[in-house]
Amino acid sequence: MRAFQWIGSFVLIGGVVAAGTGLAAWKKGEIGKSAAAAAGMPEPMEAAVVETATEMEHRKSTTAIGTVLAMRSVTLRNELAGTVAKADLTPGKIVETGTILVAQDVSVEEAELKAQQAQAELTRTTLERTERLTSSSATSKKDLDQAISEREVILAQMERTKAMIARKVIRAPFRAKVGMADLHPGQYLEEGTVLTTLQGVDEAVHVDFTVTQAVSTGLKEGDTVEVVVANKDSIPATIEAIDARVDSNTRSAVIRAKVADASKVPPPGASVQVKVPVGPPQKFVALPVSALRRGPEGDHVFTINPDKEGKPRAHLQIIQVATVLGDIVLIEKGLKPGDQVASSGSFKLREGVLVGAAPPKPAEQ
Repeated sequence: MRAFQWIGSFVLIGGVVAAGTGLAAWKKGEIGKSAAAAAGMPEPMEAAVVETATEMEHRKSTTAIGTVLAMRSVTLRNELAGTVAKADLTPGKIVETGTILVAQDVSVEEAELKAQQAQAELTRTTLERTERLTSSSATSKKDLDQAISEREVILAQMERTKAMIARKVIRAPFRAKVGMADLHPGQYLEEGTVLTTLQGVDEAVHVDFTVTQAVSTGLKEGDTVEVVVANKDSIPATIEAIDARVDSNTRSAVIRAKVADASKVPPPGASVQVKVPVGPPQKFVALPVSALRRGPEGDHVFTINPDKEGKPRAHLQIIQVATVLGDIVLIEKGLKPGDQVASSGSFKLREGVLVGAAPPKPAEQ
């Protein structure tokens, strides 16, 4: 009975071993078939647009905060105390050169002028009579000198009164736009009261901005900067003046640039950004910004180079970015002009992958 049990166990074990051997042989055959099928299939390929890296000259820049200034600007004040007789200071109004803006009461001065004119007429008559008497030796030379002196004194007094009247009439010194004002006829003005501001209406405007002494030493009159306005447009401006001294506290210098078209920048007093060139122009490698990838290893691109069989493959290349100019990225290190780099579609690439290179789209006319 025991012998029969042993024989059954051996038969069972033999069956299991035979089944396992058969299964292994079948699996090996299937793997072989899969490998043969895979060997017959083409290598996976990723499509990407390939661009040629080019050389581009660029001057590095820094950003400063500037203030728009009118070419001509004044704060209007009265020279003499007095009462306002007329005021024409409508805010925002454009006035021409010589326009009367404020006229103070000059009734007292005008009365003095009439009295002086009458006195001047009397001295004229007296002088003429004295000259006739002197010529006939009927009076002394001293009397003639006195008559001349009296005549000159009254004429000088008349000129002084006329000047006082003129100083109480405030005119626009140039074509300008009137600022805010609160002035009314009958209002008494102390000497030196601020009446309003006048901003010159010119085709051009100034922009003043401050830069560090290191930046200012690399600038000169005639250099071009860019004024960035609210809609992000860049307006060219020409440097007209550089402050003769550097501020001892901030170690910075004031620069004045001129914008030829005042209509393209905000009104005087507004703040704008100014892009200021730094150092001499340098040469960089230029690529479309779509080629730039960022990852744990840093900024990089995928260069496309042929392998031993001449097939184009992607290779990760670490780069150092200088700056981004719109749709163009400028590269300082890591590439050279003429390198083939993946741009559109580069996000799908990995090291060593086969690349189906497509030419870049032609620029739209």
